[in-house]
Amino acid sequence: MSPTELAKCRRVLAAVLAVAASSGHARDAHAHPHVWATVRSEIILDANRQITGVRHAWTFDEMYSAMAVQGLDANGDGVFSPEELKPLTEVNINSLKEFDYFTFVHVGDADALPLKPPENASLDYDKSLLTLHFTLALDKPLNTYSQEVQVDVYDPSFFVAFGFATEAPVTLSGPAVKGCAAEVKKPDPDTEEGAKALSESFFSQLGPNSNFGSQFAQTVTVKCSDAPS
Repeated sequence: MSPTELAKCRRVLAAVLAVAASSGHARDAHAHPHVWATVRSEIILDANRQITGVRHAWTFDEMYSAMAVQGLDANGDGVFSPEELKPLTEVNINSLKEFDYFTFVHVGDADALPLKPPENASLDYDKSLLTLHFTLALDKPLNTYSQEVQVDVYDPSFFVAFGFATEAPVTLSGPAVKGCAAEVKKPDPDTEEGAKALSESFFSQLGPNSNFGSQFAQTVTVKCSDAPS
């Protein structure tokens, strides 16, 4: 793989449309999705049971992981250190900004709330799998005891398929989480299977504002039973 091709592939999380046309490492060149990510999320609440942020850990499939780390083992010791993975971390985090970090926090049908730039971003590589860690803070804390708050994780283009882990997919953290609960809602599996049969030309015709992937959103609903005492 040439350096140019490798650079394009490493931007797969952001430049989804460009990579869809050029990536030679997709599992199926004629169908979406091309990258799979297992999601574990931590919903951060303050003492007033308000959501202040979301801490993500996204573990990517083995094929993407192997491709993404090519050439990054600078000292040839077979281990990818945090320093060696730092440039890849920065590329992913900086590029994801344009796509709202594939994270959408909202109440009901309201628009997604603003998020601050990511904090504590890092990558680790373990057992042939690459995991991206980062924390997104809300611009303003959001009440959970008077309403259900939804946290959606999805790629609007469906180039990347996000799925919550089967074990411990979501946790709540903070000084006052008693009486609060988080429930994971998964998309209709039949709908997702149908999308996989669509041709690449279908996805290439989607406009820049298309939100096709929203129907495959992995959603966490957070609600507290009462106000903090």
